[in-house]
Amino acid sequence: MSRRSAYRPPKIPEMTIRRLSIYTRCLLQLEEDGVKTVSSQELAERFNLNSAQVRKDLAYFGEFGVRGWAVVLVGFGNLGSALFHYKGFTRQGFKVVAIVDENPAKVGREVERVPVIASRDMAREVKARGIQIAILAVPVEAAQAVADELVAAGIRAVLNFAPTRLRVPRDVRLNNVDLSIELETLSFYLAKSAR
Repeated sequence: MSRRSAYRPPKIPEMTIRRLSIYTRCLLQLEEDGVKTVSSQELAERFNLNSAQVRKDLAYFGEFGVRGWAVVLVGFGNLGSALFHYKGFTRQGFKVVAIVDENPAKVGREVERVPVIASRDMAREVKARGIQIAILAVPVEAAQAVADELVAAGIRAVLNFAPTRLRVPRDVRLNNVDLSIELETLSFYLAKSAR
């Protein structure tokens, strides 16, 4: 028996085939609305579908896109707000699902359907949602304490924008982005090339 004849395509359940028409209709609507990419979760929420079922159904037809990652954004000042509104994260499969801030005027409201929660609720929210990635945009004096609390809540990766070097356990991935250092580096090369 040849290899070609040994291959058997997976049997696709009839209900999955029926749901394909629903998915097609939903995707056509999204395309008409100008949406270029969509996660199974967003598709499910927008059209009242079950995201797990969407993923299971589409898995019969191979891999699509990138796995989505839920992210918590801690600090919603100027930098935090700019990071939240950066659309590149969503295009790459990162979705901010919770915003944490200390400002009572911000806590309790939603920004583009994402809840703003108080820091006292941060650990509970991270655990409840199974969030593994955090973006830290807090003042330097709060950064280490916030990082410690995030790690204790189960965060496995931190993108730190506070201008300080944080200490985290070895099994937690930490990337530091210090905008001042980046500008100093650029100015060094400019000064060097001007000589």
